[in-house]
Amino acid sequence: MGLLNCFRDSLSKRTVSGAVLTTDSASTAPTAFIADHACSVPRCVHPDFLNAVFQLCTEHDVKLLVPTIDTELPIYSAAARRLMEIGVSAAISEPSTVQICCDKIATHEWLATNGFPTVRQTSLDLALRHPSQWPLPLIVKPSNGSASIGVRRVETRKELEAMDATKNWIVQDIADGREFTINVYVNRAGECICAVPHWRMEVRAGEVSKALTIKDRRLMDLARSVAEALPGAFGPLNIQCFMNDSGAIRIIEINARFGGGYPLAHRAGARFTDWLLDELEGKCPTSFDAWTDDLAMLRYDEAVFVPGGKIRT
Repeated sequence: MGLLNCFRDSLSKRTVSGAVLTTDSASTAPTAFIADHACSVPRCVHPDFLNAVFQLCTEHDVKLLVPTIDTELPIYSAAARRLMEIGVSAAISEPSTVQICCDKIATHEWLATNGFPTVRQTSLDLALRHPSQWPLPLIVKPSNGSASIGVRRVETRKELEAMDATKNWIVQDIADGREFTINVYVNRAGECICAVPHWRMEVRAGEVSKALTIKDRRLMDLARSVAEALPGAFGPLNIQCFMNDSGAIRIIEINARFGGGYPLAHRAGARFTDWLLDELEGKCPTSFDAWTDDLAMLRYDEAVFVPGGKIRT
């Protein structure tokens, strides 16, 4: 809902009119009741998903498509050129970058190969077979998970042995220090024009609930280097890392989409949604660092109230 309002804010400042459409497979999605238009589509794993999206884009004269869910990213990235043929620009990186970001094994290999600082990582099997090399506690997570689903801090050998070995777990050292998300924007020319770190002060269900912008050049410069090294990055991405008191940084994840905490960067003046609209008009946004440092975002629950008949299937 926060991202929807950011786009509304950007549209309100332009001379041409525009509308925000949302798609969802469920009738109970809260954004469906505050968007200008809400469209129902099959789940992204359904064979009719893309056809439904293309039809909606044509019917509603959609110019910009913004993926927000990890499972949809490979689908939209692969279809980006077809979407462009019908006049739709997708705010998504090339498939090679999406593949790196959506698979935590591939992310780790890419970071290590390119010399970027990250945590040690291995498989569950190797961690069990070589306990002296992998002292507890450790972090265990699904290789293709998102929103912190399935992430566990394992304290004992018994817990580690109890993990379901049939699932594709990865095991990582625990990075020390404070956790940061760095929202970055890469323009069509491949230049990372903005990097906005925020300290993840409090997290609920995998999404940041309290955060603080921190203009730290070490984080900003590293994020720029990562974003520009990715093969075909474009638009909004976010990089998650830890930085300890000595300034050592360890990157743990890269996401090829808007982060859940992006509204903080937007309020701080890093208006990625403006730049996506600018690029639709053929403009190329340039470097921007004049965002507000030390700005806090403190989230709370909100509700959308609608007649029950509108959500019954």
